[in-house]
Amino acid sequence: MIERLGPALLAVALLVVACSPADPSAAPPGSPGASADTSTARPPATPVPDPKHELYGFVPYWEMDDGIADHLAGVDLTTLALFSVTHRRSGELATNQNGYKRMTAAVGERMIREAHDRGVRVEVVYSSFGEQKNERFYTEPDAQTRWIEELVTFVAELGADGVNVDVEGLPADHVGDYGSFVGRLRAALRERIPDAQVSVATQANQRGAAMAAAAAEAGADRIFLMGYDYHWEGTDPGASSPIDRLDGKERDLVWSLDLYAALGVPADRTILGLPLFGVTWPVVGPGVGSPATGRGNDWVPRRNLRVFEDPSFEPTYEPVESVEFYSVPAAVDGDASGDPGWNAVYYDSPRSLTPKLALADERGLAGAGFWAIGYERGLPGYTELMAAFRAGDLGAP
Repeated sequence: MIERLGPALLAVALLVVACSPADPSAAPPGSPGASADTSTARPPATPVPDPKHELYGFVPYWEMDDGIADHLAGVDLTTLALFSVTHRRSGELATNQNGYKRMTAAVGERMIREAHDRGVRVEVVYSSFGEQKNERFYTEPDAQTRWIEELVTFVAELGADGVNVDVEGLPADHVGDYGSFVGRLRAALRERIPDAQVSVATQANQRGAAMAAAAAEAGADRIFLMGYDYHWEGTDPGASSPIDRLDGKERDLVWSLDLYAALGVPADRTILGLPLFGVTWPVVGPGVGSPATGRGNDWVPRRNLRVFEDPSFEPTYEPVESVEFYSVPAAVDGDASGDPGWNAVYYDSPRSLTPKLALADERGLAGAGFWAIGYERGLPGYTELMAAFRAGDLGAP
């Protein structure tokens, strides 16, 4: 399947070799334009490892309400990731952010305590989004040092078991610096908490694969491949997490898994991240693949329970991308032609997620995970599917 990568593989190989030092603690040599032997992107063929069935779940602060702890009690997670905290420019912990406030409130304390009672690890998610913020941070070593100290202290005081590093919008010339940071954070964390782990969340594109390779080289314990947003609010309609593409474009889950494998990201440390959300678009007509007439919006199942409660609701399963689809007439008066238009929704269900979880088994991954636990509350089948995956008993898609 690696043949599908084509020029994308070459581009990522150049990026990783140019930006990632062999020693994670060293400064990255050269520049992104430096020449490199692209054969480094193709590790020797190795047998597919036996699959594991870890289940990694993010809970964002906006889902940390009075009912979330009770919901988590029925979800068979191995790792609970609490999203998120971040730093100020100085590297100081930003205590004014909602993630910090929820984690340190009663709801956070209860989630951590009860997760530990169930034998579930808890990681604090550190998020840093945007090129400007990340460019500044990775050129300020004092801020990095202070942030590592403050983050490690926060994790220890909270009683958590590790950190998930979710950096998005990283300039290409700081991939090596990012890897070095991950390695330093892990060393500092394990000095304070000997069995602590550091995970990273990396995107499903070339830059994300480069970051995943750098983090793995630096010793990251788990790499959460964010296998979603192939279609998003600003694109044409389709599955957020397609196995294949109806539009003929190359980027899909298989493409991303091939990309990570080609760069040597260890399968037995990789978690395949999948979505518990969908996207809705205004479209021209009611059918699958109908073109959008405007920008989409996110669509969360638990915020649309009335749709599922309608006895006439019967979504269409689209097998190529493996996604659920339905459309309804737009609630508007119509355009100049009198055509009211349509709203189309593409989302993932237990039925569409099953073959995607099977990919994790086929590739011998450490497991799978979801963004975001809580989005499926009130709906049947999701927690049962997670339990089946944990037990290694997915059954037929």
